[in-house]
Order: sequence, then structure tokens, then C-alpha cells
Amino acid sequence: MTDFPAPSGPGWVIRLTLPPPSLQDNTGDCDRLCRALHRELSVEQIHIGLALRRQLPGVLREAGYAVRCVVFLEKGCAVLVHVAAADAREWLCGLAVDLGTTRVVLRLVDLENQAVLAEAGFDNPQIEIGPDVLARIHHTDQPGGLARLQRLIVEGLNRNAAGLARSCGIAEKDIHLLTVAGNTAMSHLLAGLPAHWMIREPYIPATNRFGLIAAADLGLSLAPLAQVLIFPNVGSYFGGDLIAGILYTGLHRRQETAILVDVGTNAEVVVGNREWLMACAGAAGPALEGGMSRMGTTAGPGVIDRVRIDPRTRHFDIHTIEELPPRGICGSGVIDLAAQLFAASMIDIRGKLRPDACGPRLFLRDGLAHLIVVPAETAANGRPLCISQADLDSLIRSKAAMYTILETITASVGLTLDSLPAFWVAGTFGQYIDPVSAITIGMIPDLPLSRFATLGNTSLGGATLALVSRDAAKEIDQIRDAVTYLELNVNQEFMNRFSAAKFIPHTDPGRFPSVPRPSGV
Repeated sequence: MTDFPAPSGPGWVIRLTLPPPSLQDNTGDCDRLCRALHRELSVEQIHIGLALRRQLPGVLREAGYAVRCVVFLEKGCAVLVHVAAADAREWLCGLAVDLGTTRVVLRLVDLENQAVLAEAGFDNPQIEIGPDVLARIHHTDQPGGLARLQRLIVEGLNRNAAGLARSCGIAEKDIHLLTVAGNTAMSHLLAGLPAHWMIREPYIPATNRFGLIAAADLGLSLAPLAQVLIFPNVGSYFGGDLIAGILYTGLHRRQETAILVDVGTNAEVVVGNREWLMACAGAAGPALEGGMSRMGTTAGPGVIDRVRIDPRTRHFDIHTIEELPPRGICGSGVIDLAAQLFAASMIDIRGKLRPDACGPRLFLRDGLAHLIVVPAETAANGRPLCISQADLDSLIRSKAAMYTILETITASVGLTLDSLPAFWVAGTFGQYIDPVSAITIGMIPDLPLSRFATLGNTSLGGATLALVSRDAAKEIDQIRDAVTYLELNVNQEFMNRFSAAKFIPHTDPGRFPSVPRPSGV
């Protein structure tokens, strides 16, 4: 895990002591507060909503004109969200959200001291409609479909935000700011925006920038005047989660070039430095995120995350998260398994199972070859965990897509993969992945291991930065405007390279000098 320094600077809670009104100073209460905020924030405009204007005269007088203000910025305009007495025993909190297609993670933050209070996650309830973005977008075309999807995620956020707040002795009404980083489709579904054209050429989202949204307008049960910042997107396939990732890593401020890879529903990639940023996305994720096999699942207790096979005896050594009985396999485990099968000569360079090497672990079901990874007697549910030839074929396509995405984007800016000085892998996938295994199957370039770093949840990290740092939040639109998007759907070079990458590790083994070719394959 690599730590990135957060931008220093003030947060969103501002303490002010105002001169009280007098016969010599008859400035209105709201104007008096605006004048002080202008000096503090150096912005062109201060917006105070009508509901808050109605409350201010009483609040200011009860507070003796010593107050704490919660503000948020939008395009040079400061929005006043809440005002409390300086000495009031009142929490002023914010919530950072990583809005994933499969998993949603919440982080509760004390806005005043800029400290993380608690964190929790839950499965995205939209899964009941469909496991992937495509299925959900198609559902929006049905009568009431979009409203149902929006309601599901809002109810999930309300339920889990309330539970997280209670665990800290805080009420939902104490949460005044919400920052949300998700892919373009998930952000649209949260906002209730039409997503129909996002998956149809020329792949145009309803909006690239959402602006500040009143939490109540989304149906969120937070503070009455709470505001929501949804990270902007670059296009239909490069969303706010990657903008948040760039913000968190500081890629846009680096002198040296680096590449950031986040594998989820799609593989989203950005390469660049402080001078330029190039981004693209492609469908390399489903086979690695629980969608590839009957035993596939997302990372969690009892899920296989690491596999070792003795190349001589072909004995399987299985490791699961929290060392519980195995109940499935996650993306990192799938990659480990394929790499170990290749090293033990149990699959060939095309990813095909070799009957002579697989022995009694191999069997046919409906004419399709299956390999027993975990026998029934040691599996959590008493049934064997198997991987099929179709699963392996899916993995080969996914790893080929991943490598081709990386090769294409670096070539587009005149770089080669082996010249990259830093290779960052984000998300849950990156947390568990073994770079050696990913290199072995030809999924990522054969770089020195010192250049690789796993960064954890950069989407949540960026959303958190926007909650605790005014300076960081100001960079969001700058990052979005600096990104050039490379469309892979119409890129012929991508298709040519993809065909060459559908072998282990590649049709050109010279690209992977550290990967020995096993005997017999």
C-alpha cells in the first residue's frame, strides 16, 4: 500500500465571529455573514438558500454572532449549507461514498477536525435488477425502471448511513455534506438521470457535470439542507470514480509519468502526469469480478484469494480470506489459479486444460471439461468448487483485453509499457492481486516488481479528500478538463493487439522475459 499526502489546507467548516448589528452598522444578518465568508473564502459569490435565510436571524442572535458555518463550493460560488453556534454541542459531519456497481462503501468524516470516524460497506441493492451496468441501463427503458433503480440505491444509502451514524453516536441530521464517486452509469442512476444513450453509439451521457444537488431532492435522509457533490465524468465509460482516483493519487500533480488501473465492471485506465492525462476504459473486468464462473464471487470471508500448485506433485494449496472454508474465488484468486495451472503445465498457452496433466481432477459435465479446485469434503457448502474450460476461456479474453488496453493507451502517447516508471493498481482487485501471477498470464506488463503499487480504494480516498480539503475539491474540475479520452470501441489497433494477447503470456513471449515456459506446453 502506498500512502499519498493529502493536499494541505482548510476544510469546509469555518468559524466566524461577526460584529453585532448596531445603529451605526445596520447591515442585514445574511449580508453580514456573506461579507465575512467572502473574506474567508475569496470567492465571487455566496449562495444562501431561502430556508436558511429564514433561520439565520435567530441562529446568529442565539449564538452571540459567534458561529460555525458549513459551506461547499460550486464553480466559484460558495453554498452555505448550515450555521451552528460556535459553542453548540453539535456534530458537523460529512459522508464520502464509493458508489460501486457491486459494492458501496461509506466513510463518515468529522468535517471540523477532518478526521475519519467510521467506515462501512454494503452490497449494491440494484443487483436484484441486474449484476452489471448494462442490465440496469436496459431496465431503465421499462416503465418505472429508472425510478425503481434510483429508489433502491437511495434506500440502501439511507439505511446504511443511518446505521453508520448510530455506531458513532451521531444522527443523520448531523450529516451535512455528501461526496459520491462512481462510474458514469451509477452516478446517473443515483441522480435519476436517463442512461439510455450512454450504451448506444456515440455513447453520450446525460451530463458530464452534476453540480451540487440538494440531498433532499435525491430522497436522502440527511440534514435538511445537506448538499451532494457527485464527481463529474469524462464520458460514458470513464466516470467520477477515476476522477476521484486521480485526485487521491495526485497523478495530475506528478512530474514523473505513472499509470493508474482500476478493475471493476470495466477496466479503467489513466496514464499521465502534471502536463497531460490520457484515459480509456474497456470490458476487462467481468471475468475477474465474480462474473466468470459458478464459483466466482467478490472478495470476502471464505473466498479464495491465493492459490499455489506444486509443479511436481500438482498438489493445490488454497488460501481463503480470513482462512475460512472455501466458498468461492475472487479475481485475484482466479488470476493466481490460472498462473499456477500454467506453471504446472495443467493448461497450455491457449488456456486449454490438459487431460494428461490434470488427472483425476478433470471431469466432463455436459460435454464441457471441468477442473476440481476444492473437493467437496473441504468446501464450505459440501459441494466441489470447479472451474470450467468456458471459465478459463473467459479469463483469457479478459486478461487479453486488460493487456491490450494498457498497450493501446501507452502507445497512443508514444510510450511503451516497459518504460512506465510507476504502475498503480486500485480497488479491491488491486488489494489482493499478486503481480507475479498477473504477469505470468500476460495480464499486466513484465515490469520490475518495485514499480508496482497497490493503492486500495482510491475512489473512496478521492471522495474523502473532497470532504476534508477545500483545495482538493477545487482540483476536481481541473482534473476532469485535463483528461483526454481514448475511445476503444472504434480503435482498430486495439482489435489487432487483442488477437495477439489471447495466449499465455502472449504470442510474443519476448515481452515477458521473467515468465518461464513450462515443459510440455
